[in-house]
Amino acid sequence: MSRIGKKPVVIPAGVELTVEGSHVKVKGPKGALEREFHPDMKIVVNGTEVLVERPSDEKVHRSLHGTTRSILANMVEGVSNGFAKNLDLVGVGYRAAKSGDKVTLSLGFSHPVVLENEDGIDVEVPAPTKLIIRGIDKELVGAYAARVRAIRKPEPYKGKGIKYETERIRRKVGKTGKK
Repeated sequence: MSRIGKKPVVIPAGVELTVEGSHVKVKGPKGALEREFHPDMKIVVNGTEVLVERPSDEKVHRSLHGTTRSILANMVEGVSNGFAKNLDLVGVGYRAAKSGDKVTLSLGFSHPVVLENEDGIDVEVPAPTKLIIRGIDKELVGAYAARVRAIRKPEPYKGKGIKYETERIRRKVGKTGKK
């Protein structure tokens, strides 16, 4: 039995969850999310808790059990608190500036990189070397942050690039030269 799949998802006050077959809608103070789940997974609402049940112990159902429960928990968390990814720009002259709904990044290229805001994503620039990506959908926030990081990944010799705030860059020793 899946340890994660067995745990109930607690619905906090102010969050409304409706299940219609395998389609789930979650509304909360931050917004609304909806998603279609695998039809074999049974989602049961018991007052302020949601349980995910699987029909059998087949490998497909075992793998879907914990995944379905985790996605449901992330939906509830997103509409009540939201998600955020913090990115740091490391390097001389690397900076970000926000104008309207666009973010301009200067990353040592011959041209500035302009990022458009996507639906459900909010980008903040509290400092020239910091970006905060916020949203209610954990997948969207993570994917957008990964795309921003991919513009200039941190390199191992000087550590320059865009990195997650909690990420540690494993540094390499450069050339030693002839003596």
